[in-house]
Amino acid sequence: MSTYLDTELLRFTTAGSVDDGKSTLIGRLLFDTKSIFEDQLDQVKKSSDRKGLAEADLSLLTDGLKDEREQGITIDVAYRYFATPKRKFIIADTPGHIQYTRNMVTGASTANCALILIDARHGVVEQTCRHAIIASLLQIPHLIICINKMDLVDYQEDAFQKIKKDFESFSSKLDVTDIRFIPISALNGDNVVNRSEKMTWYEGSTLLYTLENLHIGSDYNHIDCRFPVQTVIRPKKEPYHDFRGYAGRIAGGVFKPGDEITVLPSGFTSKIKSIETFDGSLKEAFAPMSVTMQLTDDLDVSRGDMLVRSNNQPELNQDIEIMVCWLHNQAPHPRSKYIIKHTTSEAKAIIKNVRYLLDVNTLHRNIENRNIGMNDVARIQLRTTKPLLTDAYRKNRTTGSIILIDESTHETLAAGMII
Repeated sequence: MSTYLDTELLRFTTAGSVDDGKSTLIGRLLFDTKSIFEDQLDQVKKSSDRKGLAEADLSLLTDGLKDEREQGITIDVAYRYFATPKRKFIIADTPGHIQYTRNMVTGASTANCALILIDARHGVVEQTCRHAIIASLLQIPHLIICINKMDLVDYQEDAFQKIKKDFESFSSKLDVTDIRFIPISALNGDNVVNRSEKMTWYEGSTLLYTLENLHIGSDYNHIDCRFPVQTVIRPKKEPYHDFRGYAGRIAGGVFKPGDEITVLPSGFTSKIKSIETFDGSLKEAFAPMSVTMQLTDDLDVSRGDMLVRSNNQPELNQDIEIMVCWLHNQAPHPRSKYIIKHTTSEAKAIIKNVRYLLDVNTLHRNIENRNIGMNDVARIQLRTTKPLLTDAYRKNRTTGSIILIDESTHETLAAGMII
């Protein structure tokens, strides 16, 4: 049982145009891996009967909002969990509509992999390019292009190859290294969990096999050591009277007892005495593990500080250039103050400058219109009240990301990637 609990976790997001079958595909994955309860299936069968459908509509397994079920579309990000003996999965089912760009950014920000669905009848459309560009902006390491509804083009290889060629010519300008193509029929289950007998010309893996075997170990930065301190642990009980540990989640690199570290921003140096977890001490720890570190020296370390290697430090910046996705319907006001959250640190910030708006369909930079609205992606310059310990987002997705929060309402206004 413990080995099952220790299996690796893969987070993936689904994207595609409206009616490309994202929810059906996830429903099929859950159904064919036997990851749904009997009562859930009964509900789906009843809903499908009411609609006069011959078979159970598997998309109803993910579309949780009443409006989604009535319109047959996905509006909010729906998270689903399932597991196989090889791996655990968290799926973010994101909407395809243009007005829900922010939802896709939310669902994709922590993903290892993005599934982009393309309707085999329509090929690469504007939404396909848009979602691939957002996946590239968010530095999602792996893209799986699922060419769906192959049953509606008679499972022809030519249709698959044409879409593959079209997507490859477009994606050559994107910053994604691992792109795979799978012809599927989510409705009939071809190449989703089980191999398709109707597409014998396709010699690649099924979708589930690909997801189970995707190498994600190197998705994290294991070179630059970054440990943002979340809290200080002082039990003050027998036998831990003198215990002082710094708890948090490793954002990058590999830490071992005996390593020399520098505490930022103070600049004091020390060595790691031990690395503790609930299950005992570790000989080494790496991203994205949550651990408690003890140091050999009694230093003043608190939440928001960062432990790094002495010869490999992040930048200390008050002027920060970011690509931002605006999540709120209230547009940003020049010189307004916002709360900025970065790893475990918090400060105040103002927008100093809007460089340009990015057209996420064409990657065109618009420097004439700089009025940011909801769902817009823009490059802006922030000025913060205290220096932040940052890396470029392309180097480290944890230390390279920020969120902006409204001071009075505490609503999240924007998510940003440091350039």
